[in-house]
Amino acid sequence: MPGLSVRGIDEEVYRRLKIRAAEYGISMEEAVRRIIKRSVISPEHLGKLATECFGPDNGSELDLPIREPHEPIDLNG
Repeated sequence: MPGLSVRGIDEEVYRRLKIRAAEYGISMEEAVRRIIKRSVISPEHLGKLATECFGPDNGSELDLPIREPHEPIDLNG
């Protein structure tokens, strides 16, 4: 598996990363992997993005209502 070394990280950024990793009970390396993955992989649906940002893995539970699919809005008329 490829590796990556990052030099010159600001001390405040490093401190905040360390705190974030500790809050989630993961290593700093795992926290960085997750941040990088989220920043380069776009979700297929906006709802998926909301769940990833605010879902149970990030300390929030979303109670989303079930909605029926509908036709797209006609923006040409």
